Amino acid sequence: MNKSCVIIGLGKIGMDYDLNVIGESPIYTHARAIVAHPKLRLLGAVDVSPEQRARFERRYRAPAFDQVELAMRELQPDIVTIATPSESHAHILSKVLDVCQPGVILCEKPLAYTLNEARQIVETCEKVGIDLFVNYMRRTDPGVNEVKRRLDTGEISSPVKISAWYSKGIINNGSHLINLMEFWLGDATDATVIDSGRFWDSRDPEPDVEIKFDSHRVVLRSAWEEAFSFFSIELLSRSGRLRYDAGGEFIHWQGVRADPRFEGYRVLASKNEKITNRMDIYQWTVYDQISKYLEGSATTLCTGPQALKTLRTIDLIINKR
Repeated sequence: MNKSCVIIGLGKIGMDYDLNVIGESPIYTHARAIVAHPKLRLLGAVDVSPEQRARFERRYRAPAFDQVELAMRELQPDIVTIATPSESHAHILSKVLDVCQPGVILCEKPLAYTLNEARQIVETCEKVGIDLFVNYMRRTDPGVNEVKRRLDTGEISSPVKISAWYSKGIINNGSHLINLMEFWLGDATDATVIDSGRFWDSRDPEPDVEIKFDSHRVVLRSAWEEAFSFFSIELLSRSGRLRYDAGGEFIHWQGVRADPRFEGYRVLASKNEKITNRMDIYQWTVYDQISKYLEGSATTLCTGPQALKTLRTIDLIINKR
């Protein structure tokens, strides 16, 4: 039987990014991803906005509620997606658990704005036996997993040095980069702030920072979201160079070869290898892994404790500003 889903929060990632898309892709939102998946059912949604509820009901032919408790009591879903602002996540979770105990909760990132609140969310889900995942969607992308495979097997040799760019705050968007680095390289061991930077939207710091991952080094630098969004990674190892551009839309690898002009020298290959990804349907890959996880398969989804680890790294950085 297909697993039933309810979305709480019908903003950009909840519904709007691909509301008017025609065809099979792109799939950028929770609503479209659930509807597109053959083993999931979208039962309904919750939002405080009458306009958003009406748009959802017209588009997805499912009921939209203005109260979390009412939706949970009536629908009793297997999977609940919390896609409201981060400061409301703990409060929304409490409302869900008052009347319902789903098998899975998928929460938008960041889990919370404070480490203590994030820890409470993780502990609450563990206490009641709910699987909590956080929507760092890149961990489910085939291209990202291929890079991880190459790092794990030594095809991309260690150690690596990484230069990466983010915009729109280290908690909001920088956390995507840090979570991805933790997925590829393991636990962060230390951080040094290079430049304290400014605050995005008066609350989210934008420092330039070097983060250590055992023998690996990662430098994160902030860009200007008001000018253009930017999410880019350049990874260097003795075996070559990886470029992860446009938020992951393009992944290219350059191996090493003998210099055809100067004997005894080695250079990067002139041709790039394109690593296949599915960032055009990134939200679908998240729900596909949830579906397979519920059937007993392994998953690369970001768990609650893993998202908490990312916030600990960010907390370390912020405390050093």
